Amino acid sequence: MTSPAEIPSYLQVVALPRECGPLLVPSAYEDENGHMNIRHYFDLEAQAIAEVFDRMGITDDYRTTRGQGFFTAEHHIRYYAEVHVGDHVSVHARIVDRSDKVVHAMAFLVDDTTERLASTLEVTATHVDLISRRVVPFADDVAGAVDRERAGTDVAWPAPVCGAMGVRARAAR
Repeated sequence: MTSPAEIPSYLQVVALPRECGPLLVPSAYEDENGHMNIRHYFDLEAQAIAEVFDRMGITDDYRTTRGQGFFTAEHHIRYYAEVHVGDHVSVHARIVDRSDKVVHAMAFLVDDTTERLASTLEVTATHVDLISRRVVPFADDVAGAVDRERAGTDVAWPAPVCGAMGVRARAAR
């Protein structure tokens, strides 16, 4: 498990691969408080994580041919700045850690209009057999794809994880 870290700057985040956007926030995204509704932060950030998983080969074809995929075990969303209708946003992502069965990833929603980090979505996803519904280890090619993705988003700043979730070491029996 990783410890909490400082919030990265806008410039640090936009150095990561952009997975979604840029998107002009439409009026349909506004809530009763005059800013973007929480469901849209989550949807955009979840879409970014899905893009990363697709790039690692966890696609519909993978699920069909291998009968395996990812189940989200935990997620944690944090808000740092309001996003308003008319702002341009984008979402960037990185792999934080992995074990032989679990991936810990983060998505970063930035407001490109104000140049601020607006939100993060932290996810742990377990690799599962879709028939037995049990957690199973990654095949070597998938583990390699996860490692390549992680190396491609290796940056000098630590991920601002919540500290309550992540890849856990299994206790000795």
